[in-house]
Amino acid sequence: MACADDCHKEIPKERPTLWGSAAVRASSLAWAFAVFALVAGWLDVKPLIQYLLYAAAIASGAFYFAREALSELVKERVVGIELLMTIAIIAAAALGQWREAALVACLYSITEALEGFTIQRTRHAIRALMDLVPPKARVLRGGTELEVDVKDVSVGERIVVRPGESIPVDGIVRDGASAIDESPITGESMPVERAVGAPVFAGTINGNGALVIETTKRFEDNTVSKIIDLVESAQRQKGKSQLFVERFGQIYSPVVLLSAIGVALIPWIVGLDAMLWLRRAVSFLVAASPCALAVSTPVTLVAAIGSAARRGVLIKGGSVVEALGRVRAVALDKTGTLTFGRPEVTAVHATNGDEQAVLRLAAAVEHFSEHPLASAITQAAQKRGLSIPPATDFRAITAAGVRGQVEGKWVAVLKPSAAQAEGLVLEESEATWHLTAQEQGQTVLAVLLDRELFGLISVADTIRPESAELVRSLKAAGVQQVLMLTGDNQGTARAIAARVGIEEFYAGLLPQDKVAQIQALRAKYGDVAMVGDGINDAPALAAATVGIAMGTRGSDAALAAADVALMADDLSKLRYAFELGRRSRRIIVQNITLSAIIVVGLVVGTFAADLSMFSAVLSHEGSEVLIILNGLRAALR
Repeated sequence: MACADDCHKEIPKERPTLWGSAAVRASSLAWAFAVFALVAGWLDVKPLIQYLLYAAAIASGAFYFAREALSELVKERVVGIELLMTIAIIAAAALGQWREAALVACLYSITEALEGFTIQRTRHAIRALMDLVPPKARVLRGGTELEVDVKDVSVGERIVVRPGESIPVDGIVRDGASAIDESPITGESMPVERAVGAPVFAGTINGNGALVIETTKRFEDNTVSKIIDLVESAQRQKGKSQLFVERFGQIYSPVVLLSAIGVALIPWIVGLDAMLWLRRAVSFLVAASPCALAVSTPVTLVAAIGSAARRGVLIKGGSVVEALGRVRAVALDKTGTLTFGRPEVTAVHATNGDEQAVLRLAAAVEHFSEHPLASAITQAAQKRGLSIPPATDFRAITAAGVRGQVEGKWVAVLKPSAAQAEGLVLEESEATWHLTAQEQGQTVLAVLLDRELFGLISVADTIRPESAELVRSLKAAGVQQVLMLTGDNQGTARAIAARVGIEEFYAGLLPQDKVAQIQALRAKYGDVAMVGDGINDAPALAAATVGIAMGTRGSDAALAAADVALMADDLSKLRYAFELGRRSRRIIVQNITLSAIIVVGLVVGTFAADLSMFSAVLSHEGSEVLIILNGLRAALR
């Protein structure tokens, strides 16, 4: 369908305005000529002037879609809706029905222009994100702060962002701390605290703290640019319903044209009133044109994709929107999806009751280690405000732990198995504590002071607070099966699954094993979604009907393989994505059904009730406006 030329142009960088559309201006001019013609008729002005005014209205209103019709016919050998409407206008004028011909041109032109404007406005809303990125950045070069074009900032440079300013590039905080408003990018409504080592994104807004940021991406590769590229590409992709409608239209439109010719010629051949049936043929041509059917799907899909992007959910195409609405089973990765993907200290057990002393001494020797568990212990001590004493004679023991001298004593942090190999025997209370932590899927470390047990520390990958609610909400939303796939061990997987309410899980999986599980789910349920974030999840994401990646911390491979990216790493957005898919599918079905009913009703009315062309045009174009408005509901939450 033509969209009055505006849909086929590149998305403009300037915000589209109604009067800025050439198609809208041409349609407005057509309406002006038509009104003048009607007034001239009431004032008994000479018929020639009336005809000229109607002709001017027809020329202005039909210019864009008649040109599109001719182009499709000559270049593509396609009989489209535009050609049907153009022929109807010419035939009506030839029959002396100038008013009706002008009405067809005016109504069809304005609905086409409004459709094009609506789609352009919806698509352009995503480009507005680019305005969030400041054109300049303050770069630290040679000890001097220089203001340069943001496109000239290289990876690895350090920039200064003052309170209240937009962050110009993706990077990592190297100095300072602040609350960042990430809502334009991730849809997160509350400011997020960012300190040294935390990632920040272009287009987000700094709060009340000054930051020094080391850039990790160039301007053209930043998060904002990625969002815009993904959404623009997605909105050019068509859903299955849209492809069906277009294929149907390629057959239906020529049939309508041939049927109209038959309605005009056959009665004349058999001796019936030729003029009566010629008028009915023209009315039939208007009534049977599938305008509303053609617009029923693309408006809905474009509105849904644009709305999702503004909420931090990137959907890569119209077919993905529809597939989200069909999903019946959801497979969730554990690490980085249901959990944060980083270990944290969950509990400390001290033999003498002084938990802070245990954590303080453990952090002293772990401070030199780069192991993730060491970072968890060090960060836990820092969060509790403990002063970490210096350690000397540090040694890392392969596959066992670390040890060193702290305040004149030997301190070791070891796996319990390594500690037991050195002769350590756990007392009953410590053994019970150890066993309970293991059953909950936690890793336990023994802290030794001069070869005697001083305490135990449990560390685990913490569960996202929204994980349990997500599982409940997916089941409530109609998802028949929610399960977990993980490469982690059976005990940890069982503990996590129990805490989030997942009944079925598979542990110890390699990437190919996850793919096999997805294939088995597809055989059983049909449409399956896979949610993950790591490189090892990429094959399973590609194998699923819909692959969903955790966007801000997801690997590049996972994002490339996925159909949907959750930019805020917020699992609550997952429920929104499925609800959006289901709502969009319902709207598409409503639009297609309504379009079909209206076309059938108008066609029957043309012959059974001798429906006039005037009535057919009003009903037909009014239904198209209704379909467009209904399609835009996909953007409403």
